Amino acid sequence: MASQSTSRPLVAVLAWLVAAPLAAQAPAPAPAPVRLTFADAVRRAAGTAPAVELAGLRTDEASARVGQARAALLPSLAASAGWVNRTFNKNSLGIKFPAFGGFSLPELIGPFNTYDTRLQLSQTLLDFSSMGRVRAARAQVSSAGAQGGAVSEGAAAGAAAAYLRAARAAAVVAARVADSSIAAELVGLAQAQKAAGVSAAIDVTRARTQLVAAEGALLVVRNQLDRAHIDLARALGLDPAAPLQLADTLSATLPGADVPASRDSIVALALKGRPDLRAEVALGDAARSAQAAIAAERLPRIGVEADYGSNGPTPGSSIGTGQVALQVSLPILDGFRRERRADEQRAQVRESEVRVRDLHQQIVADVDGALLDLASAAAQQGIAAERLKLANDELAQARERFKAGVAGNIEVIDAQSSLLRARDTDIDARFAAASARVSLARAAGVARTLH
Repeated sequence: MASQSTSRPLVAVLAWLVAAPLAAQAPAPAPAPVRLTFADAVRRAAGTAPAVELAGLRTDEASARVGQARAALLPSLAASAGWVNRTFNKNSLGIKFPAFGGFSLPELIGPFNTYDTRLQLSQTLLDFSSMGRVRAARAQVSSAGAQGGAVSEGAAAGAAAAYLRAARAAAVVAARVADSSIAAELVGLAQAQKAAGVSAAIDVTRARTQLVAAEGALLVVRNQLDRAHIDLARALGLDPAAPLQLADTLSATLPGADVPASRDSIVALALKGRPDLRAEVALGDAARSAQAAIAAERLPRIGVEADYGSNGPTPGSSIGTGQVALQVSLPILDGFRRERRADEQRAQVRESEVRVRDLHQQIVADVDGALLDLASAAAQQGIAAERLKLANDELAQARERFKAGVAGNIEVIDAQSSLLRARDTDIDARFAAASARVSLARAAGVARTLH
């Protein structure tokens, strides 16, 4: 009994030593999938996508440059302290010092010490150029903010398109699963017909060939779905390995956006608020402000400077000294550098005007193109739906004829192929309609409102 009681702890320890490596090798539980609606994807991309985050940082950089430009108009205060031990050659001054009573100054004077502590204050009283540079920096902040809006709009549209591609891939996978199910059912039907003596072995072979082809196609589209999920994760700034679960499918209501009904209203909305147009207008304003700041450099600048401190040969013998100065400066000529800088800014202003004019035309073209695509997709959807209904009817009738023994399964296989193409056409039509709605929202400048 004693030996048995002693062996039980030993057995427990041995069991733990065997089980511990197995537990360590056990795979970690798979992470829970991220459930995404279409609206979630658009909102996440518009707010937190890497490109949007970078645009926000560029706006912060532009805001910091406003403070840098404003510093030229604010007081400047500095403190200094120093000690100097000096000797100098009196002849280097170019002055002849006469001798008095047989005494003359030696050529080398010194060494002597000087201690100096001082506070220096400077303040700009009037500087039109610096004030112009502050205005130009503020205009650049507005430009950076408008460009950030354009980046956010593009990220929202890009995420919407990626979501639709993933939804399309999911729809294609579902269609290929249905094709595989039909193919498996037809294999069973062919085998039953052959067993009943009303069908040849070739019918079973044909059915199995269709099943193998359907299974191969299913493998391909599942890979495409996985790739579409990776692309969507990248568009949202997520880990590409994160599992995604799409809550929305390709439907007649996906996506929706706050877009007016009439073409003219859409164009007016786009011309008023499209982010890329606003960004370009802001760039032109910033170039004009910079041009005005350069022109203001020709105007006088007025500033005041003051310093106070103590100096002397020793710290104990130092006495207070100071000065106040008012300075007026007027730039006259700097080798025409100022004029060439102004020419550069004028060229940038003209470039911005050309881009704004071109963007107006591009906006109209984008709206008209999206409306054409939307109308075409709507017509295609109607035709695709009717074609899908007829293909289902054709397959059902071919199956009944094969069951009745009045036809071989070649008719069933043809009907199955027609159904496969009809399903793909229906998916493509729904995808085209959804993509056209995304394009219309982006053309109107409201891609961030997609839902």
